[in-house]
This record gives sequence, C-alpha cells and structure tokens, in this order.
Amino acid sequence: MKMKKVVFGITSLTLGGAERVLVDLVNELSKAEEYKITIFTIYGQGEFEKQLSPNIKIQSIYNHKFNELNKLQRKVIIPLKILLGKLSIYKKFIKNKYDVEVAFLEGPITRIFSCGKETNKKIAWVHNDIAQVFGNGIKAKLKRKIDSKLYNKFSKLIFVSQNNLESFKQCYPENKAQKQVIYNYIDKEQVLKKANEQVVSESNNQRANSQAITQTSEETANEQTLTEFNENEINLLTVARLVPQKALDRLIKVHSKLIKEGLKHNLYIIGEGPEKQNLEQAIKDENCSETVKLLGKKENPYPYMKKADYICLLSNYEGYPMTIVEAKILGKYILITDTAAKETIKDYNRSKVFENSEQGIYEGLKDILQNHSKYVKEASSSNNYDNEQIINQVKRVLEN
Repeated sequence: MKMKKVVFGITSLTLGGAERVLVDLVNELSKAEEYKITIFTIYGQGEFEKQLSPNIKIQSIYNHKFNELNKLQRKVIIPLKILLGKLSIYKKFIKNKYDVEVAFLEGPITRIFSCGKETNKKIAWVHNDIAQVFGNGIKAKLKRKIDSKLYNKFSKLIFVSQNNLESFKQCYPENKAQKQVIYNYIDKEQVLKKANEQVVSESNNQRANSQAITQTSEETANEQTLTEFNENEINLLTVARLVPQKALDRLIKVHSKLIKEGLKHNLYIIGEGPEKQNLEQAIKDENCSETVKLLGKKENPYPYMKKADYICLLSNYEGYPMTIVEAKILGKYILITDTAAKETIKDYNRSKVFENSEQGIYEGLKDILQNHSKYVKEASSSNNYDNEQIINQVKRVLEN
C-alpha cells in the first residue's frame, strides 16, 4: 500500500498546548506504515522537536527560535515577509509535495497553507475561539476579514471544541467548508510516566549535585529545581503561556486580596511568554513575591502538577486546553472560568467553574480556600479520555 504523504504546519514546536498535541498525534500516526509525515514550521529549534519519532521529517523557514529574534524582527520584518511572501513560501516548501496539507494552527500557518488551488486535500485545525483570539482592535478586524477568504480555501475545518465551532460559524457564516469537532489527542501513558519522574528540589539541589544523583531520564536531568510546595498550605498551580488570554494579572490581584484577608495559599505559574515582565511587575505591585512564583518553562511540568492541590486555568477565553486534560489524567482538582474549557471537564466531578470575572474568581477561590478539607475529600472521577477514538477520527479525516 502506498504511503500517504502528509504535512502538518505549525508556527514552531516550542513548549505549548497545540504543540504538545501535534507531537503526540504525529508520533502515534507514524507507528503505522500508512503515513509519511513532515512537520513544517516557521521557526525552528523548538523544545518539542527532540521528542518527535525519528521517521518524522521537520522543515523550518528560519532555523532559530522566535525569542532569539529582536523585537523589530518579531513584530515587523518577519510578519511582513510572511504576509507578502506567503505564496512563494508555499511554492517552495509545500506545493505538489504532499497528498494532504494540514494547517494545524490559526494565524500565519493557515495563511501560508491557504495558498495554491482550492483542493480537497487542504485541512485547517482551529484551536481557539476565533472571535477573540485576535482581539477587538482595527488590526484584529482586518485579520478576521482576510481570514474569512482564506478559510474558504480549505476543504475541511477541524475544531477542538463545540464552542469554538459555534464561534467560528458566527464569525464566518458564509464559510462552506465541511466542519467537524475532534478533541485534542494526548499520550495518556506518557503523562502518567513523566509525572513520576524524579525532580530535584531546591532544598536538596546542592546535595544532589554533590552526590551526582543519576536522574531517571534526559528530560528529568534538565529539570534543575522543583520549588518546594509548602505542605502546610494550599498550593495552586497554573501551566500556561504568559499571554493576555490567560488573564494571569487578574489572578494575581485576586490572590493578593485573599492573602490580605488571611486565606493563606501559594500560587505557582509554569510558562513563558510576552507577559512575563508585566506579571513580574504585578507581583511587585501587589507585594506578594513570597506567595506567587513564576517558575518559567518546564519541559516536564507533570511532577509539579502531581504535587499541587489545585490546577487552575482562569482565562479570559479558551479552546480545548491540554493542561486540563493532563490534570484529569493525573486526577487533580481543577478550577476554570466559564469558557470553552468547560467541555474538558464534563463528567469530571473534581472541578469547579467560576464566573469569568475578577469578582467571580475571587468568590470561587475564597470558597475553595475556606472549604479546602471538603474539596480534597471529594471522590476522584474516572477519566474517560479515549485515545483510540480520537486517533481513528483523525485517520478518517486524512483518508477522506
């Protein structure tokens, strides 16, 4: 049987939810001798590249990371090159080379993959609320107007949640492409395995180095420290990119207010992103540097998630966040705002949904902290995450 050549496009394979999904997805697809897979990225050297199966090819326009570029390159030069030169990029890297072309992320990748003739082999994945992802300014409206034409070039659109599908229909009611919801794929066994990997804590780091303790894997060796969670206090953890969408400044304000009211707890945030400096300033302004810790990016966040009391994702809007799926796999208590993320916790009883406002988060967290002993005793829900069903849905899309 002839192998089907498939290319998946994504901005980069740096640490992130959609990136994690793509790596797990293509690794699983590559186990069968049905597909010859290439990943096309704008920026290279992403942390997840080394986790790809060796039989998966990767191509990049730029062989360096996004954050290695200066501000002018990131904000002006490269975006303009991609916008004005997307057709030449498509002809050079994509055209006539693959049986199926999959734009796996909204934005510049979708614009590049929309080039060329309208064919039945073009697929676009939408991971976010398309009505909110670009904001509400003039620039955002222009992007939505441009994208309304581009999405008509795809024969099929895949959405990671029903909420995102409905939002897309409202934004682009004229779009005639076939549409389908497929929940994000993740390697459940790998999450459980990595959660049990040994991570050296700050208090033991010096002793561990002097004794040359052997780590259980290369990834674990890269994890130099695990901030000590205070066993006598409640520990909240957020794993997310530091971007406005995640509303972490709002969470820090609520945290500070609750601390001042005598409700002791700690807030840990794993992730990197453009909001880092603003969040550092917010922590300073709220005088809560002792109880809020920005831990930076972690290739293996699962030991941290396993140790936390609550996993929080109190965003302005969401798609189908993998952090929450991972938290379910680990049996953690989950706190989210009223966004599309609600789809991830249906039938999972260890969870609370807060009103999507500063006051709603304040009231929700206050209840959690005041009644912590009640919530931690709640029975764990069984996780019905079905890898096989999801991978079969993806295969059917690629075949048809």
